Amino acid sequence: MRTGLLAAVLVGVTCAVLGVYVVLRSMAFIGDALAHTVLPGLVSAYLLGLNLLGGAVVAGVATALGIGWLSRRGTVREDTAIGITFTGMFALGVLLMSTADSFRDFSHMLFGNILGITPSDVALISVLALAVLAAIYLFHKELELTSFDPVHARAIGLSADTVRYGLLVLLSLTVVAGIQAVGVVLISALLITPAAAASLLTKSLPRMMAISASIAVVSSVTGLYASYYLDVASGAAIVLACTACFVVASAIRALRQIPGNKEALPPG
Repeated sequence: MRTGLLAAVLVGVTCAVLGVYVVLRSMAFIGDALAHTVLPGLVSAYLLGLNLLGGAVVAGVATALGIGWLSRRGTVREDTAIGITFTGMFALGVLLMSTADSFRDFSHMLFGNILGITPSDVALISVLALAVLAAIYLFHKELELTSFDPVHARAIGLSADTVRYGLLVLLSLTVVAGIQAVGVVLISALLITPAAAASLLTKSLPRMMAISASIAVVSSVTGLYASYYLDVASGAAIVLACTACFVVASAIRALRQIPGNKEALPPG
């Protein structure tokens, strides 16, 4: 439980902070696609007896760069490139799964198994989380400018495409870090829901990240304990806790918008 709790907090904070940029840039579909396209890497690593997260890193980064390359060349629209890559990679993962003796061997990849995380897995998740958070800290100005005013970013010589490539790589690493906690199917919810809830409560970017991270930590702890005492799936419990927080945030925003209510959203 202690190992799982540490992993859940690490994954939750990383997903929540990066998820703010995903929500601001309307990249939720990309996050969901990356969560599914790492499946071939996971299955290949399993079949070859290699580290699962290592295989997922390779598949995730390759997919992120492939989506960026296809959409940048203008051959197809970005959403089309995502759809093609998403379905193709996920189908490849299912095909590889069919070569194994049983699909049960891969259930933890699809739905998560946070209590099965080992200390070595936590070490790798910690490295990925620190790398992603450090990159966000170092390049937050570039990420913020290209998110809110891409025209001005290009005018001052900042390459929006380069920043986008970097964000896609960070997104793939974050997805990989969360795979074992909540699985391929649910990782996109952990990326999107806390950030979406935070965006309802504030317009300030730093405050939004802080609220999003807090929601993710509370949801991870609450979901993990609920799964232990109720004997239910940990990944699903964590995501449902995030969803409950979003419902509460929506209710708070609705109350603030009632005519005659003097409270308003904090100024940006």
